[in-house]
Amino acid sequence: MLVNGVGVKIILMEQRIKFQKGQQRKFLDLVAARLNCISLRGILQFGFDINYNSLKNYYTGRRLIPLDLFEELCYAGKIDKKELRFEIINGNWGQVKGGKKGRR
Repeated sequence: MLVNGVGVKIILMEQRIKFQKGQQRKFLDLVAARLNCISLRGILQFGFDINYNSLKNYYTGRRLIPLDLFEELCYAGKIDKKELRFEIINGNWGQVKGGKKGRR
């Protein structure tokens, strides 16, 4: 969260990529295959700044892949984004708005 000089809070939300169910795993498998990696952990040796546990969460579909990581993976694996079916969503997608408890 950033605060500018006027006192207005600016919240930066990272955009994420939403695939259809099961397609995120296939995308990461495709990246691993294009990079000649045996396993998912092999992707990390190409200099991606990401934790292995986060990569596993992306692989299982528990979390959505950030847009910048998606673009880096497509570039490294030489994958054309036009061939993939995905949706770009805002970082606050799926969150519940606060203050509902006080409305009762």
